[in-house]
Amino acid sequence: MRALLVVNPQATATTPAGRDVLAHALASDVKLDIVETTYRGHAADAAAQAVLDGYDLVVAHGGDGTVNEVVNGLLRDGVKNAAVRPGLPMLGVVPGGSANVFAGALGLPRDPVEATYRLLQAIEHGTSRKVGLGHVSSAQSGADNPHDRWFTFNAGVGWDADVVAAVEAQRAKGREASPALYVRAAFASYVSQRRRPANLTVRIPDEAPVENVRLAFVSNTDPWTYLGDKAIRLNPSTSFDGGLGVFALHSMGLPTIARYVTHLLATDGNPKGGNLLRRDDVEFVRVTSRVPVNLQVDGDLLGLCTEVEFTSVPKALTVAV
Repeated sequence: MRALLVVNPQATATTPAGRDVLAHALASDVKLDIVETTYRGHAADAAAQAVLDGYDLVVAHGGDGTVNEVVNGLLRDGVKNAAVRPGLPMLGVVPGGSANVFAGALGLPRDPVEATYRLLQAIEHGTSRKVGLGHVSSAQSGADNPHDRWFTFNAGVGWDADVVAAVEAQRAKGREASPALYVRAAFASYVSQRRRPANLTVRIPDEAPVENVRLAFVSNTDPWTYLGDKAIRLNPSTSFDGGLGVFALHSMGLPTIARYVTHLLATDGNPKGGNLLRRDDVEFVRVTSRVPVNLQVDGDLLGLCTEVEFTSVPKALTVAV
């Protein structure tokens, strides 16, 4: 088996010693090549080249952003079902970030050492599973910057994307991503949303358009994310084997937000309420806005958009588990 190990040395929990242990362990079972990323998009470029070079396995060692890049590189040619391309490399994941949502949703250990052992077991026994992915197509009115991107666990328009934008701005200043940083960014973005609320329209198959929506979160699996070790579960019935989950709010009032935040932190999810639009297992979700709003996928800011469509793509990729 030919394998490519893609390492993001800047990821929160990635260290040179951990990389060497992982590489040594993998090299005992496969013919291994290693790429350390040096620029944004490098992991995607390396994965895309691995497809052309006929690798059997591409292992992402980094945070969810690294995993997202590798997935987008593997599927760069637009193939939306791995069955169409039986030679597509299998994906392996060894977490090295702060949240590691994709690995957690797969039931993989979020600890790099334990995850390495699981990956070696999967290689030895040939165990894998097909996973569905989400696909984003978006545009901004009057701008020539369409977005076309795969996502593995979540995406969102509005508040969560504003939080991602704020965190990325702080990381650009050298600050480490942490739960505390996300909480501060969430509070600041909430204040901004109250002053200039988003006005979104959400369209779901076979339903009338829902207007005056303040935020729209889309899940490809459960959980939506982690806050430290706490799983935040917006759509507990959503999984890699079904369609997308939708969590959208009509109100950003403090009582509404406080009620849902308290519920999500204190329970295992399944939120309900009059201000909430929540659906599971939908084929696609279309969100439009009169003014440009931020869009994020897998915790990565894509930029501003006025129209975005999230599509569920079943069995898009094979993952070693």
